[in-house]
Amino acid sequence: CGGSVTDSSGMLQSPNYPGSYPNDVDCVWEIQVKNNFRITLTFRDIAMQRGTCQQDYIEVYDGPLHSSPLLGRFCSGSFPTYVSSSNMMSVRFHSDSRYSFRGFQAHYSSIPGGRNTTILCLPDYMHVVVSRDYLQSQGYSAQRVTLNDNRCRPTVTPREVVFNIPYNGCGTTQEESNDTINYSNTIRVASSGYIIKRKKSINLHISCRMLRRSWQQVMYAAEDTVDVDEYQFGRYDMNITFYDSPAFQQQVRSSPYYIDLNQNLYLQACLHSSDPNLKVAVDTCVASPDPRDFNTLAYYLVSNGCPRDSSYATYSSPSSHFARFKFNAFEFMSRHPSVYLKCRMTVCRLGDFSSRCYRGCSARAKRDTSPAEENVDVVLGPLQLREHGAPSEATR
Repeated sequence: CGGSVTDSSGMLQSPNYPGSYPNDVDCVWEIQVKNNFRITLTFRDIAMQRGTCQQDYIEVYDGPLHSSPLLGRFCSGSFPTYVSSSNMMSVRFHSDSRYSFRGFQAHYSSIPGGRNTTILCLPDYMHVVVSRDYLQSQGYSAQRVTLNDNRCRPTVTPREVVFNIPYNGCGTTQEESNDTINYSNTIRVASSGYIIKRKKSINLHISCRMLRRSWQQVMYAAEDTVDVDEYQFGRYDMNITFYDSPAFQQQVRSSPYYIDLNQNLYLQACLHSSDPNLKVAVDTCVASPDPRDFNTLAYYLVSNGCPRDSSYATYSSPSSHFARFKFNAFEFMSRHPSVYLKCRMTVCRLGDFSSRCYRGCSARAKRDTSPAEENVDVVLGPLQLREHGAPSEATR
């Protein structure tokens, strides 16, 4: 139960609904809609163990589970409605080992944020758009909008002022806290008065925060001068590519990728980020004939940094943003027409030797030491066994 939900609208319900939910479950749904939209969540049915809500309960969080405010915790009563302050909301359902009931059903939908300023945390930069109509309505000129580093100029269009702010330039600062890596900058909107000032200047503080499994995007205005309060969430941009040799020079571009049993398969994971102080490592790679199910029938190549297949090996990489590894095609493939891989990559701070990127093999599945890590799942494939007479990659 639980999982990542990305549709613009949909339904959430407890396991087996409208039948009785099982005992001892803990389900977490992470709802993430488009940037600069918000989420409305309405419960339509609740039938659970009543009382103090300590045994069976539902929790709704205004963002990721472990780092966001709790909007509500309940197990009975009227059917509540919640509205997120960002494009992400988490719903947790918990049951104990005693009684079982029908559970719950809820509907969610996305609604426009309706703001005059938007921010996106992209892999290489912060993309910020300020409406010129909004600036003019407040008495400010688009020509007087600057960054901390006034050498980094925005693009001014007839409707918008657009900044693409790099994570490692234009005055962007970096700071680590207990559970985030913060990239911050300030957009300044100066009053147009030269001799006297009748209006305060505006400082728009912009921050992209890497936390747990997502980027949190924040914008707020100093001194409450402008009503801007923008939170967005995104994901790291990561891709994994097959190569034809351990030199990692020629990519395999065919799909499906036709291979032979016991053939060496070379893979490179690449993190697209302008922050040079990040490191990538392979956490887990599992094979399955179903790209949507890596639990029912699965073959682990590496798990929690520990090799599970004797042919699995890693290679040195030219950059901390790359992770290179290999394994051999296996007998598992001969029983299924297509096989897919799901690899969980871990992103850590460069030089954080307490993190999974440096610890290597770990018997514990949880990220239990370093606060500044993120796991990114990438699915690739299909792999198919080459039939007699089928072309090889070299002749395609």
